[in-house]
Amino acid sequence: MNSCGSLAASASSSHLAVARASRHAAGTSRVSSACRLRAPSSRAGDAVRCRSQAVAEPAADPDQIQKMSMRTYVLAELGAEEQKALLARPRKDFTSILGTVQPIVDAVSARGDSAVREYTAKFDGVELESVVVLVADLPEPVLDPDVKEAFDLAYANIETFHLAQKDLADVDVETMPGVRCRRVSRPIGAVGLYVPGGTAVLPSTSLMLSVPARIAGCKTVVLATPPRSDGSIVPEVLYVAKKAGVTHILKAGGAQAVAAMGHGTETCPKVDKIFGPGNQFVTAAKMTLQNSEAMVAIDMPAGPSEVLVIADAGAPPAHVAADLLSQAEHGPDSQVVLVVTPDVDLDAIVAAIATQAAALPRAEITAQALGHSYAVVVKDIAEACTFSNGYAPEHLIVNVENAEALLPELDNAGSIFLGRWTPESVGDYASGTNHVLPTYGYSRMYSGVCLDSFLKYMTVQELTKEGLQALGPAVARMAAVEGLEAHRRAVTLRLGIE
Repeated sequence: MNSCGSLAASASSSHLAVARASRHAAGTSRVSSACRLRAPSSRAGDAVRCRSQAVAEPAADPDQIQKMSMRTYVLAELGAEEQKALLARPRKDFTSILGTVQPIVDAVSARGDSAVREYTAKFDGVELESVVVLVADLPEPVLDPDVKEAFDLAYANIETFHLAQKDLADVDVETMPGVRCRRVSRPIGAVGLYVPGGTAVLPSTSLMLSVPARIAGCKTVVLATPPRSDGSIVPEVLYVAKKAGVTHILKAGGAQAVAAMGHGTETCPKVDKIFGPGNQFVTAAKMTLQNSEAMVAIDMPAGPSEVLVIADAGAPPAHVAADLLSQAEHGPDSQVVLVVTPDVDLDAIVAAIATQAAALPRAEITAQALGHSYAVVVKDIAEACTFSNGYAPEHLIVNVENAEALLPELDNAGSIFLGRWTPESVGDYASGTNHVLPTYGYSRMYSGVCLDSFLKYMTVQELTKEGLQALGPAVARMAAVEGLEAHRRAVTLRLGIE
């Protein structure tokens, strides 16, 4: 796709050729011999030598072992095109996704609330009485005290981190005597916050979006989230919405929710910018609306979750496995990547993955995500950083000795987690940073959501008479070069010169 579609062949569908074991450097001796299984060709004629990392889990049946496999590659044994293919994401063809999304967007644009009701009944099995509710009209939800305390702590940390960004917003400088230039910030008037609900409702996302919206001062804040089976709102989402000053809740998910916020309906205010992660259909709807007459901006293309973990020999295998699984459990289209140095015991990590994954409530989803995930053996930590910059992950965990020293070498990542004691989960929930981050490699050019995301900036200039006398002649000459006489005269008439 143009912005969100296939790059090269995805790693999930393209088996990359890996050189024979006889070419392995001595330093890779700790890579499991189980990795050296010849994988089936993805199509006739392919010479495939992908080393599939088998799982040594005695209690698991053969099907479970296969599901929990991670392919392993030695980076030095891959050619340039093979390395490029390895960096690609598993994804569907964007054209087919657009073919599904566009009719939904068009229907909501044309029929408003009735279309939202129709699609909510079709996709979520819920018959809605009201599509949008005013948060102020809803009663306070009742939460478990421990849950409330956890959300309050997360709220406080997110607020602290985003409030600190407020001091960085405005600029006021004198570029030369009598010439004052400023940049002033204003909140975006109406924003839409998408809180996913697909395989799991994520109240934490409501925190990540509503807290900076409140700090920025956005007047209209619409939060879209799929309703529960009885048409009600997840209590934790409602708690955050009331605490953070959300004005409206749109009880819908998917492309129909995005379209309702982008175009507006009888009861849903039209917003100026839409935020939030989602699956490829949500991302496609956001990007479709951005390029339509809806005149709506989006935060970024934020699709299925992903993590890249750089680990050295000192990284506890159980910790590495847990970090990989924490993203794999998000959804079947998530991707996790492990990058290790030759002295890392991959057997131990893969065994830990199998043991932990088998015990997860979302084991089947996790297994699907692991099916298009992989491990890469690099020669050293410097090469690991280079590979990570090429992959440009949403989340980057650096579980190595002296991780802080690597930060200057890391250029492309949505959010970075440094050191042995920083699991990705803390950023997902409560450290204070934002978890709405660019995926698909878009961290090369996009940042994650921050306070700035909810602001727009205006530049202001103000000159004194002396300032224009000093600057005006240069401006007049430049206008003359470009043949814009009215521009030139706007200066010279004030100065009384020709």
